[in-house]
Amino acid sequence: MKPTKYYLALLITVCCFSATAQFRKYSNEFLNIGAGARGLAMGSAQIASVMDGTSGYWNPAGLVGVKDHPQLNLMHAEYFAGIGKYDYASIVFPTANKKRTIGITGLRFAVDDIMNTLFLVEPDGSINYNNIQSFSSADYAFLFSFAQKLKESTNKNIHFGLNAKVIYRSVGKFAKAWGFGFDAGVQIIHNRWKFGIVGRDLTSTFNAWTFSFTDQEKEVLYLTNNDIPVKSTELTAPRLILGAAHDFKLGKKSSLLAEANCDVTFDGKRNTVISSNPISIDPKFGIEYNLNNVFFLRAGINNFQRALADDDTLNQKKVWIYQPSIGTGFRISNVTIDYAFTNLANQSNPLFTHVFSLKLDMVNDKNKKKK
Repeated sequence: MKPTKYYLALLITVCCFSATAQFRKYSNEFLNIGAGARGLAMGSAQIASVMDGTSGYWNPAGLVGVKDHPQLNLMHAEYFAGIGKYDYASIVFPTANKKRTIGITGLRFAVDDIMNTLFLVEPDGSINYNNIQSFSSADYAFLFSFAQKLKESTNKNIHFGLNAKVIYRSVGKFAKAWGFGFDAGVQIIHNRWKFGIVGRDLTSTFNAWTFSFTDQEKEVLYLTNNDIPVKSTELTAPRLILGAAHDFKLGKKSSLLAEANCDVTFDGKRNTVISSNPISIDPKFGIEYNLNNVFFLRAGINNFQRALADDDTLNQKKVWIYQPSIGTGFRISNVTIDYAFTNLANQSNPLFTHVFSLKLDMVNDKNKKKK
């Protein structure tokens, strides 16, 4: 087994087994990865401008942008040289009056083929590789979204959206957790300005963990000085995300969208641009060039952190590092293919990955004839 995979397996096991009935800063972090290559390419700055099927993830209020027909969104990404796999899918259905929209979103982040070495060493001290078995650590989330137009006029629209989310997490046969929570969002569109606000985990999303070990496994854990975990509850604190965007007209067939978001957390100091107790603020910025609503170029920057300079470890000098991303998109008829090249870590330890996503507007034959 590769050393990276071994340490990753160890980390996952320790994180899951150390859950306690309290708020945790980095609970359910797989829900903060993103959805769709467009959003990832724009540095996750999406709260104000998103208006397609990925809105169920970013801001449920934006789902009203899906008006005439259902829409399907798919994305697959692999992290850490293929060790971690992230899948996203959503389907959105507008109502007949075009004022309400419902959507279903599914997400999965998993590390498969983790080696279970509990019984690698026999009671007599010998090593038996035949005792090694593999298992998977997987996180699932299902979002059930509803969006509605609250006000609609020539130059001002107000949208509201709500998410009910169900979370399921498992670590092989050893540990399982169920969770539940709510998100809510608003979008205000005034002329070429767009504003958004999202409250995530408004009811303090929880994960209730249960553990299942055989007597033999408990004995091994005891003999190796490991705690045997018991039932516990992990809580995710609420957070607020604010966004503003402006669409600049560059000509008859092109435009430039610029958006800025602020991710506000209330669980104490974090390594962010504004770090205080209990509020910390993490800014995100993204731009998108649109040519005739067919070709798109995107770039973004987020995850600003203070870290030690690579060339000044002796003086412990800290510098600002960040997470850049770029991408593109191409639309043909009712199909849109988006691509993002994003850095999962930061400048000091880059972990770049390629992300592709597909958006399909499920236009029926009658609508095709009208077009």
